[in-house]
Amino acid sequence: MAEKSENKLEKIVSLCKRRGFIFPGSEIYGGLSGFYDYGPLGNELQFNIKHAWWNDVVRKNDNIVGLKADIIMNPRTWESSGHVLGFSDPMVECKKCHLRFRPDLLEDKKCPNCGGKEFSEARQFNLMFKTFVGPVEDSASVAYLRPETAGGIFVNFKNVLDTMRVKVPFGIAQIGKAFRNEVNPKDYIFRTREFEQMELEYFVKPGTDDEWFKKWVADRMAWYESIGLKNIRKFQQPKEELAHYSKGTTDIEYEFPFGWKEIEGIANRTDFDLKAHSAGSGQDLLYTDPDTGEKFVPYVIEPSAGVDRIALAVLCDAFNEEKERVVLKLHSKLAPYKAAVFPLLKNKPELVEKARGVYMELRKHFNVAWDDRGNIGKRYYSQDEIGTPMCITIDFDTLNDDTVTVRDRDTMEQKRVHISELAGLIQKAIE
Repeated sequence: MAEKSENKLEKIVSLCKRRGFIFPGSEIYGGLSGFYDYGPLGNELQFNIKHAWWNDVVRKNDNIVGLKADIIMNPRTWESSGHVLGFSDPMVECKKCHLRFRPDLLEDKKCPNCGGKEFSEARQFNLMFKTFVGPVEDSASVAYLRPETAGGIFVNFKNVLDTMRVKVPFGIAQIGKAFRNEVNPKDYIFRTREFEQMELEYFVKPGTDDEWFKKWVADRMAWYESIGLKNIRKFQQPKEELAHYSKGTTDIEYEFPFGWKEIEGIANRTDFDLKAHSAGSGQDLLYTDPDTGEKFVPYVIEPSAGVDRIALAVLCDAFNEEKERVVLKLHSKLAPYKAAVFPLLKNKPELVEKARGVYMELRKHFNVAWDDRGNIGKRYYSQDEIGTPMCITIDFDTLNDDTVTVRDRDTMEQKRVHISELAGLIQKAIE
């Protein structure tokens, strides 16, 4: 079973490289461990995941607003949050090849690089990338690439209160890059050194936090179901494994070829962050209830999801091998192309002209593909492999009655549809 799962992941990695989803970072120079580039189709898939999340979390809630904070922040931010002293992993060093590993990830207590069995004592290794601001590299100019996006939300809590008409409970959402100097990036894009997060900090009145926590766990599970993701489950972290700021955390896990792994965590962060940043900055981050005048530090419920991990889960879930074809059964709202338009024959100008007209009209509203290469069967299978939900073929009958052949990716069934119905058909599939 394990061998079969590993083989599936290898096939997905191969497809992603071959069809323009994901490339090894700076590949022409031999790559760089833990870094990947998203190709044209992978970029579209990521964009669609982020759009679906933003639409569900922000656009559908009138008490949640968005934010875009800088990647590099005042380093005191990470001192107050505890990252400078506490954001670390215990590491051991192989005495033979001198590479470092987390001791809990060593199988049979052997070095995965050279097979050595002698290691140093475990030491803490900080996972933040350090850099310098300005021309002088000294202790006064040290800064960090952010290890999470939440910090930018907490330091802007007062700014949002002062500029937007928000009342507790309310949320601040952000999508952005984060960086962690993972010693052992692994499992393709699951654990990388540069990644993207979709985070919400939802501020609530103390005493109501348990109720809101349960609500957000349920809402986030429902969102994954809405994008067609199967093989997911909830996992409640035991108390002894909780982060120092967490009153309770529930992970949403997906069953990857390499096992059940977290794709999102929902944490009750209590009032830890606002109190820490208030103490570190000297700024008053109390909330005053405009109706009662009551002052308090809000508790925070944080759903935090990884874009790259979700993308990998979606690809794994959608990947299917059938007798004659490989097909990605992506939900229409996530598929890079919503439809593909074909002229039946590319050497017939009247068919090409009609097909181009349909293509240009649809692309005003959707991301659609144009394909006139090879025979029609090869074009179908090519679009199946990248997850395009439907293919639209313009043939000689189209010239007479404005109907086209629409072929469904999953069932391969075909039906005649009037050109005027196409936009509605695609929109219905997305919704």
